[in-house]
Amino acid sequence: MKTNQFIFTDFEKHLLNDEKPSNYFTKLLNEHNILDNYPFTMLRDLKKTEQSPQHHPEGNVWNHTMQVVDHAASRKNQSSNPRVFMWSALLHDLGKVPATKIKKGKITAYNHDKLGEKLAQDFLTSLGAEKNLIHEVSKMVRWHMQILYVVKNLPFAKIKSMLSEVKLEDIALLSLCDRLGRGKMSPEKIAEEEKT
Repeated sequence: MKTNQFIFTDFEKHLLNDEKPSNYFTKLLNEHNILDNYPFTMLRDLKKTEQSPQHHPEGNVWNHTMQVVDHAASRKNQSSNPRVFMWSALLHDLGKVPATKIKKGKITAYNHDKLGEKLAQDFLTSLGAEKNLIHEVSKMVRWHMQILYVVKNLPFAKIKSMLSEVKLEDIALLSLCDRLGRGKMSPEKIAEEEKT
């Protein structure tokens, strides 16, 4: 049985070096029982968590996360810290598992960013990650929705708080990857998202 520290190192190797880290994680999900043990169940449960088909035609949160991770892998060198950036991409939607509800016939995941902050901390702490990594990744998870709130001029945007905890360029890059991880997009739609 592999130790959590060994698995952490293996995850990180694939996050930082693979062109498409989703291939590695999907193989783990389908062929091994690693994701059946805590804290990896947090990732496995993304597969069982559905999303609004209107906003997420790619399906469940696992599919979305795998697309986000692959987009992040192609852009990680634009971030100030590729290691923090890639872990943030992998863990950004952990909060959707407890947050997802059906309200008035619609699938919602309100406050998944806030719930995800604590879950990302728990996940990385269980793997023996250093405190600085845990702090930086959990803050990226916490604020990953803020750029969308600002762009849509929503009243719950907290720009000052966000900027006191994450770098604008990094959180904007994660937000872009999050938006791109929604099914197949035309080159025109990708270019439009990159401008936002």
